[in-house]
Amino acid sequence: MDVESSRHQGPKGDSNCMAAVASQEVFVDWRGRPCEPHKHGGMKAAVFVLGIQALEIMAIAAVGNNLITYVFNEMHFPLPKAANIVTNFIGTIFLLSLLGGFLSDSYLGSFWTMLIFGFVELSGFILLAVQAHLPQLRPPPCAMTATAGAGEQCEEVGGAKAGIFFAALYLVALGSGCLKPNIIAHGADQFRGHGGGGNGGDGDDKRLSRYFNAAYFSFCVGEMVALTLLVWVQTRVGMDVGFGVSAAAMALGLVFLVSGASFYRNKPPQGSICTPIAKVFVAAVTKRKQVCPSAGVGAHEIARSSTNIRRINKFRFLDKASAKAQDGVATTKEETSLAAGWGQQQYMECTAAEVEQVKVLLCVVPIFACTIVFNTVLAQLQTFSVQQGSAMDTRLFSSSFRIPPASLQAIPYLTLVGLVPAYEAFFVPAARKLTGLSTGISPLQRIGVGLFAASFSMVAAALVEARRRHCQDRISILWIAPQFLIFGVSEMFTAVGLIEFFYKQSMAGKGMQAFLTSMTYCSYSFGFYLSSVLVSLVNRVTSSGINGNGGWLGNNDLDKDRLDLFYWLLAGLSLLNFFNFLFWSRWYSRSVETVQVAGVGSSGDDVAGQGQVENEKSSAAC
Repeated sequence: MDVESSRHQGPKGDSNCMAAVASQEVFVDWRGRPCEPHKHGGMKAAVFVLGIQALEIMAIAAVGNNLITYVFNEMHFPLPKAANIVTNFIGTIFLLSLLGGFLSDSYLGSFWTMLIFGFVELSGFILLAVQAHLPQLRPPPCAMTATAGAGEQCEEVGGAKAGIFFAALYLVALGSGCLKPNIIAHGADQFRGHGGGGNGGDGDDKRLSRYFNAAYFSFCVGEMVALTLLVWVQTRVGMDVGFGVSAAAMALGLVFLVSGASFYRNKPPQGSICTPIAKVFVAAVTKRKQVCPSAGVGAHEIARSSTNIRRINKFRFLDKASAKAQDGVATTKEETSLAAGWGQQQYMECTAAEVEQVKVLLCVVPIFACTIVFNTVLAQLQTFSVQQGSAMDTRLFSSSFRIPPASLQAIPYLTLVGLVPAYEAFFVPAARKLTGLSTGISPLQRIGVGLFAASFSMVAAALVEARRRHCQDRISILWIAPQFLIFGVSEMFTAVGLIEFFYKQSMAGKGMQAFLTSMTYCSYSFGFYLSSVLVSLVNRVTSSGINGNGGWLGNNDLDKDRLDLFYWLLAGLSLLNFFNFLFWSRWYSRSVETVQVAGVGSSGDDVAGQGQVENEKSSAAC
């Protein structure tokens, strides 16, 4: 078998490496027995995963996207506080995805993690519905906008009632957060080396890319139904019925999940993913005085590993973690203590594959950080843009039918239901001819297109808000459709590209599929938290400039606020963030090398001692 080291320059090296990794991984059925290629996995299994994804997103979107209306009108929180409650809730959902990814990869596996936390999310929906239905669990009815600034003030929810509300809200957050990364990872696992005998190559890339597009299509369908039918139910029938429908959708999603159990290819948990990561850092510190191992040895050990074929040429100080113990090298008391704490034998056995796994995690952090501002823009569409629509004429073409403001968020998804299949059917084949990539454009290129387009969403929002403020009569709510539509197209590129990017990094690491996928959702979390910080900071900085009455966003009346200026600020931040991404994506591309392994069979036989390793890097570079 020939093993050679080369710079990562295109799809071939990456897909060959992924095929080699996929072919050597072990998947089992729901009873723990080895999977059969023609019985388990593939689209027949992924359909059930796509089903729970559509129903779960339908349930959570109906709550999250219209939550500010419930928090403001029923719980009587002031508008800035209500916006922060919503963004903190959504941010917590995505932050908890790290917990879901960790539990799945380390202890439970994707299927059991989804099943357990699916019931947790369901219990939260039920509790929300009960509170919304019983008047004694809510503050007395009061029109918030009518009393704003007047002598009479609405009673803000507090005490046990507030406790029930936040308990229900964060049960939903815990369940949804732990569910989301596992839905994506479990669905993608159904295609890893499936039916390819380890020689999938570009074929595996195509199947994964199609699955991620199908997953986003499922996401769009769920969002569309939530933002039209379910939001209409909440607005016309009542929030209690709306929350009840969300609970029913979540229950049906769990039925879908369980129904596919006999078809799934399950990745067994690999034990704590934190231990090998921490071990690399400890070993690098304890061996910092040793000579760095030669690049050739590192490459050979990676080739012998069944879990890591990718090599990172950054963070070379970590390479010492895989160095063999050297006689005659003095050790300090600190090093001796560290070694004793981890067990002398354990810290000495750190492999090159484990080192490369840690390097992958470090390399993706800047890419992850560049998507935070993007999700801060998303936060505005779910909070202030909904309130912006409430201050406009909600009648549709002068008829008696009125559009619920939260339903405007369905506009991009209505478009994307047709645009996503068109992207797969027409754009990908055309781009493939130009780039030679099996997926049309790379995940990083896809993210870049989305980040660039996001700034124009805020430009459109700022222009419309300025027009709304200066018009004597209420303008049609359809004026704010462009900001949702532009962002929807932007999200199609960014969200799918980011999920695909992180999942493919996990294919170079052992048992980290759900955890690395969860970093995608963690980006949403930081974006929504940043939105809360920005709202508070902008109010604090600008309050003195408007007679000290609360700043750009400090009132409950958008006619007195300067939401348009806040949107312009976000447009500028988005554009700066795009150029920041260009820098880090180029840095990442220059950081990754791949070891191309030819002739790996589906049996995953060890390749130790076979072939020669050629390396253009010397050990001095360490």
